[in-house]
Amino acid sequence: MNKLEISIVLPAKNEAASLSMLLPSLKTHFPHAEIIVVNDGSTDDTALVASKSQVTVINHPHSLGNGASIKAGARHAKHDTLVLMDADGQHPIDSIKILLQQYLMGYSMVVGARSKCDQASLLRWFGNTFYNKLASWIVRRPVKDLTSGLRVVNKKKFLKFLHLLPNGFSYPSTITMAFFRTGYPVDYVDVKVNKRVGKSHLKPLTDGLRFLIIIYKVATLYSPLKVFIPIAFIHFIIALVYFAYNGHLTYLSTILFSASIIIFLIGLVSEQITTLMYQYDSHENSL
Repeated sequence: MNKLEISIVLPAKNEAASLSMLLPSLKTHFPHAEIIVVNDGSTDDTALVASKSQVTVINHPHSLGNGASIKAGARHAKHDTLVLMDADGQHPIDSIKILLQQYLMGYSMVVGARSKCDQASLLRWFGNTFYNKLASWIVRRPVKDLTSGLRVVNKKKFLKFLHLLPNGFSYPSTITMAFFRTGYPVDYVDVKVNKRVGKSHLKPLTDGLRFLIIIYKVATLYSPLKVFIPIAFIHFIIALVYFAYNGHLTYLSTILFSASIIIFLIGLVSEQITTLMYQYDSHENSL
């Protein structure tokens, strides 16, 4: 693992307090690693703390979002292995080493999975559990932590999906689903997290709604028929019940029957488009 060249990317918005402790520790444990702090329009001394620590600093003139910071850091990274982590002090150094060890077993991405005790709140745990279950159903594999900000990933493969990643906090869910869809091996490692330094930038209600939209988007990107078939089936059943109740074909039942067919056909076309989208990567994997 000592020979593995890594680039550590830390998106940071007003994280001066945590970075003053985290960066020296990272430099001690990973003296040969490239450390990139992406200062996302901070109004505190984040940029100054990072500069004094003699790490690479990328400054955004204003806040572009957590995902935008990750993308900027990934583009700038010079090594083939990326360590993506939060700058708030939640992720212990030992967890990074565990993920790197698992990554060397041949995985394209290894994600640090949090337990229920490590969630910021009961509401956050409930939301993340729902996302994990939904994602697991879509990809037919256990997804232990869809939104974890701690992961080790192959840079070349990560950059292929940069255009799909949102600029907000939901980039982890999108990249996870994209890797599963393309057939890249992904693994999860249980990790303990510390209490964050400072205040969280997440807004439970608005960001929760954004996560649901992202889940729907990546579901349609991953396997559109899994989304469209249930909707088409519901329309068909309602139309059938309405038809049976009235004893003849009404205007409403005709619309519902037609809608079910149209929704199914849209899903079928979307499935073909999705297959074509990932055809290049699948061919590359077989070479």
